[in-house]
Amino acid sequence: MRIRAARGFTLIELCAALTILALLALGAVPMIKVEAQRSKERELRGTLFEIRQALDAYKRASDEGLIAKVADGSGYPPDLTVLARGLDNIKTPGGPKMYFLRRVPRDPMAPPELVPNERTWGYRSYASRPEAPAPGKDVFDVFSLSTGVGLNGVEYRRW
Repeated sequence: MRIRAARGFTLIELCAALTILALLALGAVPMIKVEAQRSKERELRGTLFEIRQALDAYKRASDEGLIAKVADGSGYPPDLTVLARGLDNIKTPGGPKMYFLRRVPRDPMAPPELVPNERTWGYRSYASRPEAPAPGKDVFDVFSLSTGVGLNGVEYRRW
């Protein structure tokens, strides 16, 4: 009489397989965290580029006399909301408004608190020094208010 061997895995084989799976999962977790941070950094870089392009376009429009400029102003907008709210083109009265942003983007590094998007950014006025950015009468540049450091070793607020 032949005795049939039971089919399936032994307890030791199951434990070994689970251990291998656990080690693979532990190796993947840091890579997932780095990829999530890299994605946020990519979004921050793109958002900063978008806002800075809009600030420069506003300045060009101001220099070309397309929008009203304050006599002693630098030609930069007083705040970020102006870029999305739109301005009248003074060379074509009654014509379409000039928009520089569809909406003010949120800083991807900002905590998810319920504050308006424009309050998630730090502002540098035209009159402030590059080493010590400070808000003023206009918005010359924006930076992240995050205290974190990027994967490249540079603080987000210095990007």
